[in-house]
Amino acid sequence: MKAEKIRKPKPWAHTEPITRAQLTNMREEFWDTSPHYGGQREIWEALRAAAEADLKLAQTIVDSAGVIVQNRDLTLCWDERGARYELPRYVLSDPTNLIREEGQ
Repeated sequence: MKAEKIRKPKPWAHTEPITRAQLTNMREEFWDTSPHYGGQREIWEALRAAAEADLKLAQTIVDSAGVIVQNRDLTLCWDERGARYELPRYVLSDPTNLIREEGQ
């Protein structure tokens, strides 16, 4: 059975419009604290690299790290030891109500 290819999350909106800087801060805070949610640091690092890569590279990263993808958009994954990894949509894609700042 061939594994499903990963994909970006469906379009979503944050509870209120946010700027790129706010989104970046939320992402940094999540990745800084993610190892405290359990699981292996190496898997968290692979998931971060996959979240920040294009889909083809992301697929290669999760495949090589042995990540078991339950939700194709990477919001729920497992490692080979059965540890669960939940990723919020905001680390995987931009919200539809991201405030576009001048010059962007």
